[in-house]
Amino acid sequence: MKIAIIPARGGSKRIPRKNIRDFCGKPMLAHAICAAQASSLFDRIVVSTEDTEIATVATQWGAEVPFTRPAVLADDHTGTTPVIAHGIQVLQKQGWEIDYVCCIYPAVPLLHAADLNKALELLLSVQAPYTFPVTTFPSPIQRALKRHETGRMEPFYPEYEQVRTQDLEPAYYDAGQFYWGTAHAWLTGVSIHRAGVGLVIPHWRVVDIDTPEDWQRAELLYQMALLHEEGVRRA
Repeated sequence: MKIAIIPARGGSKRIPRKNIRDFCGKPMLAHAICAAQASSLFDRIVVSTEDTEIATVATQWGAEVPFTRPAVLADDHTGTTPVIAHGIQVLQKQGWEIDYVCCIYPAVPLLHAADLNKALELLLSVQAPYTFPVTTFPSPIQRALKRHETGRMEPFYPEYEQVRTQDLEPAYYDAGQFYWGTAHAWLTGVSIHRAGVGLVIPHWRVVDIDTPEDWQRAELLYQMALLHEEGVRRA
């Protein structure tokens, strides 16, 4: 069985109620659920939450909430792996035979269902514990600068100061959208970033929504993507 688990807690501090706040016409969480549904990959789509209002929204949009996440796994310091492992353990006790689990974050309105498919194909083809989307940094990390209290700037890596940017090795970062993994990897705590394989996606589709400014940027990107898709259909 392949399942999606969307970890959506209710205690967002910087953007209150972020996971169910309206984003371009529907709750933020609904975008993640709809992407999972559009992929046609999952036998079940589950939302892990401690919040009754989030649970209600999740079921309204077609996801399941077969358990309540313990409060101890819903604070500001709980990592993703323990939350997903908890979900797997509870569902296994309910009789679910789970082979692969995709953790999909709840605030991913730019997520493409096709990326979920490509990442699963990559996971199966290379037999990795995890696959997840990555994208390139906008500038070479070897040319990064540090700023002192006086305002004076200094290269982190002086040895690369005179190297042409096109000659520097590209660097990637976690897009923070989803993680495909085997149930065994989730349950045994295998490191995602050390054992996982990256699926490269365009950096314009990656936005971390933590501030009101992030939210506005994400809405603009989402609306632009819709306009582009409409133009493609009409062409």
